Amino acid sequence: MKQNYLSRKEKRKESLIIKPNPCKKWIFMALLVVFISLLQGRNEAALVDGERLVFDIRYGMINAGEATLNLQKSQYQGDNVWRIFTTAETNSFFDRVFRVRDYIESIAHYDDFRSYVFTKRLNEGRYRQHRIHQNYFDLNLSIYSSFSFGRGEWDERQMEIPTVTYDLLSAFVKVRTMDLVPGQTVEMHVTVDGRNYNALVHVLRKETINTILGRVECLVIEPALEGEAIFQQTGDIHVWITNDDRKIPVLLQSKVIFGHFRATLKAIQSL
Repeated sequence: MKQNYLSRKEKRKESLIIKPNPCKKWIFMALLVVFISLLQGRNEAALVDGERLVFDIRYGMINAGEATLNLQKSQYQGDNVWRIFTTAETNSFFDRVFRVRDYIESIAHYDDFRSYVFTKRLNEGRYRQHRIHQNYFDLNLSIYSSFSFGRGEWDERQMEIPTVTYDLLSAFVKVRTMDLVPGQTVEMHVTVDGRNYNALVHVLRKETINTILGRVECLVIEPALEGEAIFQQTGDIHVWITNDDRKIPVLLQSKVIFGHFRATLKAIQSL
């Protein structure tokens, strides 16, 4: 196990600048919030192999860029898995203000969505990050790696994880298989960025809104980490998901220190 991991590790060449500007990381915040949710239950109708959701990202009235969420069946170490990955990219106009090119990927158990591997490659203005979790549930162990630009090498440590833990993307796919009702709060366990978290999702209400799917009844959910806000620089974060089997995210909005942003679903594609 370790030998295979190290051979892969030697091939990585990414950079990390240690001092990010948190006030400008709004697109990545949008992705993380859209993709964090709960667990329990399974509904096969929710998941479509090859699904690609495309979101329009706006900062205030400005069309700033695009984000995608992709879901594919795949194989990992001989097992059937879901490969879930997201991209975020500012357009040419907003690149002059703050350039973003982000890629986040999850390799998740096909049946229960436990996280095997979670990778973040962030390129946001002057900020760079490359972090990887490799989880081994039979050992209750995760190998967490992050790249240090200052030293030009990888830092690595081992940490304990529970028998079942999720990452931000596999958690979101899990929630799309659940039955949710207003007033419900569900707790889950998430492992990301070298830490274990208890996350809560509050199902606030039903609301009918206009979407690319027509006028659709949605559930409005509010995600949070137990004992603290998900992002200290944000206000309340609300996500609208369709109140049906597929639980498609159609809208996210939040206030931040320097304004507010909205992520609106603009296309559903099948690869």
